Amino acid sequence: MAEWQEISGGITAPKGYRAVGMTAGLKPSGLPDLALILSDVEAIAAGVFTTSQVRAACVDYCRERLETKASARAILCNAGQANAATGALGLQDALESASALSEALGVPAELILLASTGVIGQRIKLDALKAALPQLVASVSEEGGASAAKAIMTTDLVPKTIALETTLDVRGASQTEARPVRIGGIAKGSGMIHPNMATMLAFVTCDAAVSPHLWQQMLSRAADRSFNQITVDGDTSTNDSLIALANGQSRTPAVTEAGPEADKLEAMLIEVCIHLAKAIARDGEGATCLIEVQVSGTNDDAEARLIARTIAGSSLVKSAIFGRDPNWGRIAGAAGRAGVIFNQDDLQIKLGDFLMMQNGQPQPFDRAAASNYLRQAALGEYLKDDTVAIAVRVGNGSGSGSAWGCDLSYDYVKINAEYTT
Repeated sequence: MAEWQEISGGITAPKGYRAVGMTAGLKPSGLPDLALILSDVEAIAAGVFTTSQVRAACVDYCRERLETKASARAILCNAGQANAATGALGLQDALESASALSEALGVPAELILLASTGVIGQRIKLDALKAALPQLVASVSEEGGASAAKAIMTTDLVPKTIALETTLDVRGASQTEARPVRIGGIAKGSGMIHPNMATMLAFVTCDAAVSPHLWQQMLSRAADRSFNQITVDGDTSTNDSLIALANGQSRTPAVTEAGPEADKLEAMLIEVCIHLAKAIARDGEGATCLIEVQVSGTNDDAEARLIARTIAGSSLVKSAIFGRDPNWGRIAGAAGRAGVIFNQDDLQIKLGDFLMMQNGQPQPFDRAAASNYLRQAALGEYLKDDTVAIAVRVGNGSGSGSAWGCDLSYDYVKINAEYTT
């Protein structure tokens, strides 16, 4: 049984956080395009960013800020322009954005982190952004998490948000009190999803007190278990950013080293990240279903995650699922090329409840029923039962891991063939 429960409020559910999203005129569509997440006090900050050699200015800016000082008060995110591959002028735009928000908030610029999403090669519409800042700052509230989640969207069809609560023990002179601790998060992403860190954009807030080094370690491990295990189209973004704040406003004892309290907090952080990661995969451009791949029997978890991600990212697997074709050979082929050594005589493959391969041998199954299983998983109205489950076992090792993706439809090509036109 989980040691946490889901609560409402999203990014502002933890104590001491406010947020807002608004339309600043950055997107030609006129949809919300500017978001602010604000901690009432200086918070410990951690980040995981794209490994791409072509990076957005905000990524370099945040990396430098966090290397200098692992704390922050605010995250400013614009949508519409990625401000990637924009050279020195793009970096200057990022610096000016932080400076302008610093003045509007009365917060030092070094405590402001930035994120951008949109078209690569386009600089931020700085005049529009600056003009919107007074209203943005004035509108920030504890109820603003939902509007912030909408303002960071680009090709997303739905906002992605989650909040969980657990308790940490506070020991007094005569008794021990269990005090609530919360973690909230929002994310955006639909296409250009094959992260080598986190994914497109994800922001996490926590009201526990955590040491900077430990918080960064927790976030990196959470990214490996969640955002690094999703794929939509095999393309890693220039702007991938996962930023997490921990402000200590729950008034629980600081978590400074490994132990039961750290484990409980990290488990909840991982769960928040997995929820957001799956929401991104489910909302993949043109997707009709979520694909969940579970792999077991490897020497360690890293091997299992690698096989799972290879299967989830296979264009052949994704296309077969879109075509409602229970072609398990595509799954076997992807597992075999993942770069993990195993004996093919140990291979077992299941699609939903259908056993397709056992001990390396094909198994008889009802092909029409398996095809119907895939058909029933079609996304439709963003249902929760839209998942195609693939289970693969490659041996008797203790390693296990999961990955998430989506099918590859005709609409994916249509969306990306006309992205800038």
